[in-house]
Amino acid sequence: MQKTSLRLTRTKAGLVVVDVQERLLPAMFEPQRVVQNAVRLIQGAAILQVPIFATEQYRKGLGPTVPEVAAAIPGFAPLEKLAFSACGAAGFVAALKKKKVSEAILCGIEAHVCVSQTCLDLLEKGLRVFVVADAVSSRTPENYRSGLDRMRAAGAVVVSTEMVLFELLERAGTDEFKQILNLVK
Repeated sequence: MQKTSLRLTRTKAGLVVVDVQERLLPAMFEPQRVVQNAVRLIQGAAILQVPIFATEQYRKGLGPTVPEVAAAIPGFAPLEKLAFSACGAAGFVAALKKKKVSEAILCGIEAHVCVSQTCLDLLEKGLRVFVVADAVSSRTPENYRSGLDRMRAAGAVVVSTEMVLFELLERAGTDEFKQILNLVK
């Protein structure tokens, strides 16, 4: 019987950046932590050639993705949605399938709403989900913690930005390692 690795696998992973938007971000608990770590994840994913997907919730009302995050994503083309789950965005699930993503790395806002519902839907679709605790947030610390607890209880793996980057990297002594090291210093 073949055992599935408990670790993230670069060839199966995809980074999903959920709704890090201009009018939503200022109300978040520790907003700069979210932006800083989301950008690190995006830059690391780009170095490691891991596909990156971004969503925007009701752009007309919540504004575009914050400039630092949008600028970090190569070929930035967010999927707009009205459903809270990214799986409700037209083309999102098909894009994951096209890139053969079976391990979703989630970051963004809000942990207890859009990130959580995306996580639950992806788990139901059979994907392994890794929620990056230091790259998600909600308006209150209580909702942030409740969102993480809910996702963990449902089967998601709660990780940190550095855990993700080094698991995807796998080894030191490469050019990629040097680039990733610069991101976390």
